[in-house]
Amino acid sequence: MTFSIPSFTDAPGPMRGSTSAGIAERITQSVLAQRLAPGTRLGEQALAGLFGVSRTLVREALTRLAARGIVTVSARRGWFVIEPSRQEASQAFAARRAIELGLLRYAAPVSAAAIDRLQAHVAQEQRALRGDDTALRSYLLGDFHVCLGECVGNVLLADTLRDLTARTTLIAMRYQSSHQANESCAEHVRIVAALARGDTERAIALMDAHLGHVEAGLSAATPEVPPDPLRQALRPLGPRP
Repeated sequence: MTFSIPSFTDAPGPMRGSTSAGIAERITQSVLAQRLAPGTRLGEQALAGLFGVSRTLVREALTRLAARGIVTVSARRGWFVIEPSRQEASQAFAARRAIELGLLRYAAPVSAAAIDRLQAHVAQEQRALRGDDTALRSYLLGDFHVCLGECVGNVLLADTLRDLTARTTLIAMRYQSSHQANESCAEHVRIVAALARGDTERAIALMDAHLGHVEAGLSAATPEVPPDPLRQALRPLGPRP
């Protein structure tokens, strides 16, 4: 089974006919791709120009993202990508463990089609690791967890995982996670292999260890991460897998 992956080379430009949901999804994808750093300002007027829509529609999109915990607003300063604290980082990883381990433990047996999709996803990760597109690599590594939620048949929790994964991506950017991309990919491969064998308990143990490795790699330092220019950060990513 094959699927399309996001294109991170499309030229920037207005996305005519955008909806508030579409704008929110584009911003979320850019967070997963590590293009939007914690603390990046999201100006309503700038976004309206980039997407070719009204500020009202942009405000609706940002309000959606604020409700999902990805952006925050200040009455005087405007909208910004969140800057998670260490306590929020710990809570986010605890929430991901509860959801992802629970998904694996209580899901029905994973279908052959779902295993094919997961194997295709990790193959895309491996190809991205051999290339130099760090945005694509970051997106795929984060999206694996959303894909897994969809593959075990719980779309509602997959949506929740998308938001939590975006938050932990920002956490990894802010606290400079030392967990290398190739290590994450190798751990994804082992999780999928366990699921393919029908060894749910092994898959749960591997996922628990994987999330622990990522969290343990966080540094206590909070270095400045210069954000990409907004137009560059929000250029089209294409459809999700």
